[in-house]
Amino acid sequence: MRPVRPFLFAILAASFGADAFGAVSIDTRLHLRVPMRDGIHLDTNVFLPAGAHRVPALLVRTPYGKGTALFTGYPVFLDHGYAVVTQDVRGRSGSEGVFDSLDNEGQDGSDTIDWIARQPWSNGRVGMVGGSYLGIVQWEAAVLGNPHLKAICPVVSGDDDYFDRFYSTGGASKLGHRVLWMSENLLAPGFPQPSFDTYIDHLPLRTIDRAATGQTIGFYQQALNHPSYDGFWKNLSVREKLDRVTTPVFSVGGWYDNYVESDLDAFVTLRKKGTPAHILIGPWVHNMMWKAPGVDFGPNSIAPIRRYQIEWFDRWLEPERAQDHQKSESADLVMPDLPVRIFVMGRNQWRDEREWPIARAVETPLYLDSGGHANGLTGDGTLDWQAPPRKSPADRFTYDPKNPVPTRGGAVCCDPKSFPWGPTDQRPVEARRDVLVYTTPPLKHDVEVTGRVDAVLYVATLANDTDFSAKLADVFPNGESRNVTDGLLRLRYRDGLEKPVPARPGQVYPITVDVGVTSIVFLAGHSIRLEVSSSNFPRFDRNPNTGRPVADEKVFRRAQQTVFHDLKRESHLLLPVVPESGGATGARDQRGKSPERPLHGRINGVGKSAASVAGKSNQRAGA
Repeated sequence: MRPVRPFLFAILAASFGADAFGAVSIDTRLHLRVPMRDGIHLDTNVFLPAGAHRVPALLVRTPYGKGTALFTGYPVFLDHGYAVVTQDVRGRSGSEGVFDSLDNEGQDGSDTIDWIARQPWSNGRVGMVGGSYLGIVQWEAAVLGNPHLKAICPVVSGDDDYFDRFYSTGGASKLGHRVLWMSENLLAPGFPQPSFDTYIDHLPLRTIDRAATGQTIGFYQQALNHPSYDGFWKNLSVREKLDRVTTPVFSVGGWYDNYVESDLDAFVTLRKKGTPAHILIGPWVHNMMWKAPGVDFGPNSIAPIRRYQIEWFDRWLEPERAQDHQKSESADLVMPDLPVRIFVMGRNQWRDEREWPIARAVETPLYLDSGGHANGLTGDGTLDWQAPPRKSPADRFTYDPKNPVPTRGGAVCCDPKSFPWGPTDQRPVEARRDVLVYTTPPLKHDVEVTGRVDAVLYVATLANDTDFSAKLADVFPNGESRNVTDGLLRLRYRDGLEKPVPARPGQVYPITVDVGVTSIVFLAGHSIRLEVSSSNFPRFDRNPNTGRPVADEKVFRRAQQTVFHDLKRESHLLLPVVPESGGATGARDQRGKSPERPLHGRINGVGKSAASVAGKSNQRAGA
């Protein structure tokens, strides 16, 4: 198998203050054949500190080829007295069997943990470490409750196949992410590597796997057969089984990573049920070493992840050692005592919190308003801390799936050369007439937004189904409009992801678009901006507007879209605004007045203004 996604291994690299390590002699044992419950053998390497006896082990399971050398940065674990075990997952590289990303990983991981615990060099305590897919397999093993698994550290991994890897919180497919990953990792023998641009527009989606890889991918076909969050996905979901996880979890994510919202959701669930859990979120994309052109989050934006991991594993795999460290006055411990550490962009500072979501955050609406012409940068769309006047005319645009709004950066994955990610100037997108642009005047005071962002919109379409997208942006004094977070709702899922409901052309619907999570200070002199449209391609697949199953659709139709924002239909951006230390939110009317209308709260994640009309519409399944 050829090497794939070399940038991913930056997630694995210990370039976080571990350069002084690596002096220990290593006992290397390659290509051991570890038996699984069904007789399949997985190719496994073991790296031991020379002369080791009865030591804890860290397991790394990968679909990307473990090779014969220890991953860059991992010798630090051996220096610290841990064995490191690397393994090719089923059906990859030297391992037997058939690869299927929707099956096997949990039980295969548990079987391997049992094997490690039986080895004469093992003390029976095992941890798991790694990022992306290497983090996903940790969750799959943890839900099985293996008593030898004492702690895990999943990095940028999420907790659910539907929400993270195939579809999204709004029901649209994460097309670019999934198909690019398949093309880079699952090519048919002899099939030349196609460029992203040659297959991403392919129709129907039913055969895009063949265009991207040269073969039909079974698990992708299964995913297409289940576009709703049904029993198929619930049976596979880690999220649905988090109540079974008792293994302590230290997870790491990034504000511009595809998986960050699920990373935080899993943390919240574990803490509520009493499972030890810590989380750290930085200003990163899927590869935390990548730097966005022209964007600087400061010298402290990289955290000492490897040192955090060592302290975490010491706590649960070597508790005696951890106690010795705590008693030692010279111990250089760096892991925070509080369970949440987040990087606050804008101010570019790390901050520790007691909980997530932050209890002191105030759900604060910014109301959409215009003269009826919010189309593009030259339009008249505004965001106001006060509700719009009674006669605020609606905004309209035409969504043409043959000419979708292109994705520019954001929380996409997983090859920036083919599919750019992260913070990017959105002005080329905002110049389009099919993008409604709403912007505050320059802020007089800093405004911190930390938590989940929602766009509560009153919309209508002349199609039987369509999408509505929302994007939060930070507008700099020089005019640069930098994306912060975004989301999209497929209208057929306005009442929930479990059962699609066709739209009635012309009917006004209150909807809530999950715009994602963030932590950012909009600095004084900057403006807050909301983009509203009906596509963000190829981050999300295009809605053909026909109302028929998207996977097999070849026909595209234009849709006439309307967004209302009058006194009876108060479309608004709902921001979790964190008060300043003195108690003021900074989101008071920037002219110095408090908003005249009461602030909205949430009902299970839905803004009250929409929930009061639509009941439980749009609740996130499994949340």
